[in-house]
Amino acid sequence: QVQLVESGGGLVQPGGSLRLSCAASGFTFSSHAMRWYRQAPGKERELVAGISSAGGSTNYADSVKGRFTISRDNARNTVYLQMNSLKPEDTAVYYCYVNYRWADYWGQGTQVTVSS
Repeated sequence: QVQLVESGGGLVQPGGSLRLSCAASGFTFSSHAMRWYRQAPGKERELVAGISSAGGSTNYADSVKGRFTISRDNARNTVYLQMNSLKPEDTAVYYCYVNYRWADYWGQGTQVTVSS
């Protein structure tokens, strides 16, 4: 079955950096686009970044452009989100996502808290 396991979240000061990882299994990772979403308390889940199956195409929410970078390692079945220049408004639970055979799959999420 499809499994997505995020890691790398934590508490960081404003201006700091974190790298999130999402280990995927149960499907042909290299054939599927991947996305990162986030959900802050009291807000709807929003798309943060996406990457094509081979990694040649990426897209970002305007709020994170120039600060976040999505990448993937198809040999390790892992997608990453490098987050730099973090702001308090980046505080949220971050989720990995894949659409596989017309079904949506989410990881359990990893908490990112940006605070001094």
